[in-house]
Amino acid sequence: METYNRDWTLAEDQRLSEVDLDEKKSMNTHLHVLEAWSSLLRAHPSGGLRGLLEELIRHFLDHIIDPGTWHFRMFFDEQWRPRSDHVSFGHDIEGSWLLCEAAESLGDEGLGSRVRMAAVNMAGAVLDQAVDSDGGLLYEADSGGIIDDDKHWWPQAEAVVGFMNAYQLSGRERFFDASLNSWRFIEDHIVDRRYGEWYWKVSRAGIPGGDGFKVDLWKCPYHNSRTCFEMMERLDALQF
Repeated sequence: METYNRDWTLAEDQRLSEVDLDEKKSMNTHLHVLEAWSSLLRAHPSGGLRGLLEELIRHFLDHIIDPGTWHFRMFFDEQWRPRSDHVSFGHDIEGSWLLCEAAESLGDEGLGSRVRMAAVNMAGAVLDQAVDSDGGLLYEADSGGIIDDDKHWWPQAEAVVGFMNAYQLSGRERFFDASLNSWRFIEDHIVDRRYGEWYWKVSRAGIPGGDGFKVDLWKCPYHNSRTCFEMMERLDALQF
């Protein structure tokens, strides 16, 4: 479930932010639990944790990923019935590589094969539908098409890693090019060369948004730092 009170009773309002739906299950919370459990399993192997991580990966494959579109479904009721048609391209490309990391931590080859296939398909859907001509990643869509064409900071970071992961899995050059173009977009438009850090977002015209702090409750050196660490390791493995 999404939100509890201090005494662990279920909160009346399940929203974690004003943009969330008041539903009991969300993709985003499960994605970050997946990330935490993957790291914990590598540091402290446990049979009980292995079972939980395997179950969570299967929930992503069976309920959260839409096999018709290869996008994440965003919100669900208690029976995993989808409650939204919104698409978050940043979460799609982020989740594509985090799922691979989780499956690798688990070491189940059969499950890993399913995850790798899903990851390449998810990266392909994002590349085909959300990458602009300048390499930047558009923010959000629904069943009718793009509904937010701003380019937020964190999806750009996740695109660099997610597309490189898809290249490493598939060998398809278009994913390598997309990763490189994402990095170039960050360098040219997202990094604040005067005051440091990254802009919260830029418009499709490349104009930085002035309505978000450099660091706040929803922005810190997390996605961007992790991208640098991930890419250092991945590029070393490619032996350029």
